[in-house]
Amino acid sequence: MDNTLTYCGADCGSCPSREECSGCVASCGSPFGGRCVAAEYIRRSGISAYEQFRQMLTDEVNDLLSALELDRVERLYELAGRYVNLEYTMPGGQQVKLLNDSNIYLGAQISFANLGICYGVVADAGFILICSYSVDGSEPELVLYKRR
Repeated sequence: MDNTLTYCGADCGSCPSREECSGCVASCGSPFGGRCVAAEYIRRSGISAYEQFRQMLTDEVNDLLSALELDRVERLYELAGRYVNLEYTMPGGQQVKLLNDSNIYLGAQISFANLGICYGVVADAGFILICSYSVDGSEPELVLYKRR
């Protein structure tokens, strides 16, 4: 898929779901049927307002990561919910997913491959989630969930 079919300029050619996606412009900003934080901002206020929002959110994420003594992220990327919606075990033992598989979020990964662990950040206009998981994606643990 050509990235001219996106609002944000994402490289859809490298997306593993590109065959099942019509692109965000063709789907009015809902490539997988859900909400896309990038498309919503860009359609409402333009690309520069979206870039400002993404930078503000990145700064907020980095403040939280610093408080947790974790490495900072350089940038948050558009990520499909189906790839970042991990199932967490709650204190009562129940398994829950906190995100929507159909939405597009902003996120990043901080890898400590030598330790066998990664930290993931997922966010949008309403929340920031930080979690840890094994490098193979198993054993996810919720580290922080903050409403914005």
